[in-house]
Parts: sequence; C-alpha cells; structure tokens
Amino acid sequence: MNKKTISQIVEFWKADKKMYVKKSTLSAYILLIENHLIPEFGSNSEIEEEQVQKFVFQKLEQGLSQKTVKDILIVLKMILKFGAKNKWIQFSPFQIQYPTVRENQQIEVLSRTHQKKVMNFIQEHFTFRNLGIYICLSSGIRIGEICALTWEDIDTDNGIIHIRKTIQRIYVIENGERRTELLLDSPKTKNSIREIPMSRELLRMLKPFKKIVNPTFFVLTNDSKPTEPRTYRSYYKNLMRQLEIPEIKFHGLRHSFATRCIESKCDYKTVSVLLGHSNISTTLNLYVHPNLEQKKKAIDQMFRALK
Repeated sequence: MNKKTISQIVEFWKADKKMYVKKSTLSAYILLIENHLIPEFGSNSEIEEEQVQKFVFQKLEQGLSQKTVKDILIVLKMILKFGAKNKWIQFSPFQIQYPTVRENQQIEVLSRTHQKKVMNFIQEHFTFRNLGIYICLSSGIRIGEICALTWEDIDTDNGIIHIRKTIQRIYVIENGERRTELLLDSPKTKNSIREIPMSRELLRMLKPFKKIVNPTFFVLTNDSKPTEPRTYRSYYKNLMRQLEIPEIKFHGLRHSFATRCIESKCDYKTVSVLLGHSNISTTLNLYVHPNLEQKKKAIDQMFRALK
C-alpha cells in the first residue's frame, strides 16, 4: 500500500472531480477543504472515527451549524473513499453522533398584508430592480436566477418565464491564490431548469417592455451587464426598510411564494415543480406543516370512515 497524506490525496481528488462536477460545486468543496479539512487532517495518512467525532464537536462549538458540519463530512468521506479506491489510505465508514437539535427551524415569510404592500408599491413605482422583486414574489425564483434572467427568457406570447441559468460569485483557490469570480451557469440541478407561468398582473407589466427591449439584456439592469446577487440583496434590504417591513432574508420571497401556493390549496407536486426542487420531500419538509385544525379534521375523517 503506497500511503499518502490527506493533503496529497486531495490534489488527486480535485483533478478527478473537475471532470464531473460544475465549477461552482467544486469551488464550494475546495473552500470547505481549505478552511476546515486541511488544517485538521491535512498531514494525516489515516483517520480514526474518534478524531472525526472530536472535530465535529469542535466545529459545532465554534458556531457552525449542523448542516455545515455534515457538508464538511460529506466532502471528507468523498476524499477518503477516493483514497481507499486508489489504495493510498484505509477507510472504514464512521458513525458520527450529533447533539439533538431542539429549536424548530422557522422559515421566514412575508405576511399577506406585507406582501400586498410590496407588490402594490412596485406597481406604482416601477424600476427594473423593483420588477425583479415582483417577479420573485410571483414565481418563487432564487436570487441567482433573477440576477441571471434576460429578456429572451420571458415569453409574453405564452405567458411563461424560462429559468435556464443562474449567477453566483464563487471563491476560486488556484495555486495558493484566493480570488472570487462571477459565474453565469446552468442552475442548481436539472429540475431547476423550468418554466413558470406568469400571473395576469405580471404579464400586463411585462408586455409593453418586451416590444422595445434588447432580448439579450438582463432584466434587472436592462443592460448587457448583470447585477450580482450581493448587490441586489442589499438593494432589497433598503427597499424593505423604506417600506417599513420587518426584515426577512431575500430567500424569504421564495418562501413567501411557496407558502401562498400551499395556503391556496395548490397540490404539492405542482408547487415542488414550480420551485425546481429535485424531489417533493424538500417541498413537504419546508412548507407543509398541518395546523391543529387540519390534524383534527384528519382524525375526524378517519373515525367517520370507520363507522
């Protein structure tokens, strides 16, 4: 067995991964490796379960979320499996314990009143950047997707928005040098490439523009240069402050769209497809929380059926 250290294995693994995954995915992996895995395990040529367990508690103590820590371990496992396949390291799967999480993850959603206030304001104070917020509330698209949206993605004849790309700023670490670059790419997963019908109001707003705009221009800037997500996020924050609306993250617009769909009794599969989730369980876990009323109804129905 030709033993190698984790640092050495990582270099081979990166070269291999490059051929299969999107640039943005690889850059996310590399960031986790550089910031967490190399400092802890880089010089090791074997890793014991208890080291990993200790590492997990350490990271949680430093304030990382369980999700982030689990993401780091997914990358570690990929590297170790790759190393074992090439006979550079021994790998036996580890069983990691996490402390029980007690807090209930509440998703941030605009109240109906606040949502109407935002939408009315935008209809009365039209700017391209405001339009983007209106589109997000009407379609549930992600911030990277609205920043990448061009006029040719908007089909006013059929009343459809085509989601085909996303923009994000990624961290690039090359030859020890760190920089960031703006990346325009296909969206998160193949399910994210989707068609979203427009509401009547949205269609009415967009139709007159469609005749006069340059189809290759970005909707948010009406220009050949896009706005990047962090700039747009701060624009959104300021607008919410100006309208005196409780601060919720930009992603809350997507949550609000989904919640309104569920409230109006849309079927879950359709909501899942509109959001571009890769499976329906993501949608159910996030948005479908039966309230007491619905629980009572379920029990009543069951007993009625028994009689």
